[in-house]
Amino acid sequence: MFRQLVRTHRCPTPVFRLTVAALALLLSVQIVAGAKDAAGAVAVAAPRARDLGIPFEGDPGSLDAITDVRGVEVGEVTLIEGEGKLVEGKGPVRTGVTAILPLGKTGSDTPVPAAVFSLNGNGEMTGAEWVEESGFLEGPILLTNTHSVGIVRDAVVEWGVTRFPGTSHFSLPVVAETWDGFLNDINGFHVKKEDAFRALDDATGGPVSEGSVGGGTGNRAFDFKAGTGTASRRLPGTDGGFCVGVLVQANFGRREQLMIAGVPVGREITDLLPVFHKNSEQEGSILIVVATDAPLRPDQLKRIAKRATLGMARTGGISTNSSGDLFIAFSTVTPKFVDGYDRWSALPNDRIDPLFAATVQATEEAIVNSLVAAQTMQGINDNTFFAIPHDRLREVLRKYRRLAGEE
Repeated sequence: MFRQLVRTHRCPTPVFRLTVAALALLLSVQIVAGAKDAAGAVAVAAPRARDLGIPFEGDPGSLDAITDVRGVEVGEVTLIEGEGKLVEGKGPVRTGVTAILPLGKTGSDTPVPAAVFSLNGNGEMTGAEWVEESGFLEGPILLTNTHSVGIVRDAVVEWGVTRFPGTSHFSLPVVAETWDGFLNDINGFHVKKEDAFRALDDATGGPVSEGSVGGGTGNRAFDFKAGTGTASRRLPGTDGGFCVGVLVQANFGRREQLMIAGVPVGREITDLLPVFHKNSEQEGSILIVVATDAPLRPDQLKRIAKRATLGMARTGGISTNSSGDLFIAFSTVTPKFVDGYDRWSALPNDRIDPLFAATVQATEEAIVNSLVAAQTMQGINDNTFFAIPHDRLREVLRKYRRLAGEE
């Protein structure tokens, strides 16, 4: 048996620990760097959408990631173990945990302005009612699989009260989920408290691993393998120079719906459909986390969270009945407590449109990144989701004259 742990690293190349059996799963992955260490770790440079020449609107931050928003830290723990027939409680395991800390580990006890939005409620985001009621996010955001929400929620509470004795801010943590039961032994409850602790403790700024990692390990989108994706936009100085960063856990959509850069990719690439044994597929969900360093009130952040819907729509998502499409937005600019009052500094509404556009653009790119970076994966009962083929994707974009740098 084989257990894989992948975390966010400061280096741009994530490190995966792979056995021969796991390597066999990567039927269409592009290995850019193949050096191995003594333990057999293989360096895999996960490509991103821009690397393939996919055009996007707007100017990204230096990392093109949610961590371009100063102070935001991300930690990911990926659990991959076993293969073949499902034996509940024993695997195969294809799951994980993603942690997003708005003000990093040291600032986790400081509430930040926030808002939530549910486009379709067939999902779970704990603590959302208190965010909606209070206008603040009190602590980190964690993403995992549907049947691990409880254990991860308990872990966040324990992590918070241990790290900040006497705190009052960790009773209602935000933990959200997507269903990974097509690839993962979801009833085996393989995510443990220690995995959530590790995602929180190892969270850092810098590049964010994408694709089949963290809470998105066992996810798919538009009948391709998908998972975690991120992107950012930096506004020009004339619009305040603010940053908007997005992280998605993508597990939604049908093949024929997929649009990339305005091109009907899902209608052009109609093969490589999922392989199921003793399972039937239905649409899953998408979680979207939007961060910004713009000074915004909770009501304005609600408007930002709603705009993530438009970025999702650009990729073809329609928010089906069985999809839990849950979004949360926060600002890293907190009000000042002066003489017993919260003193707010916020943009006027007539200056918010550039942030709306940035949210739409970064959400679209983050979803596409989750597809491009993901690798073909087999899971329980040899169920398989195939990676989107990069060469064929480029050919489709070229056909529609949408490949960057080409007319």
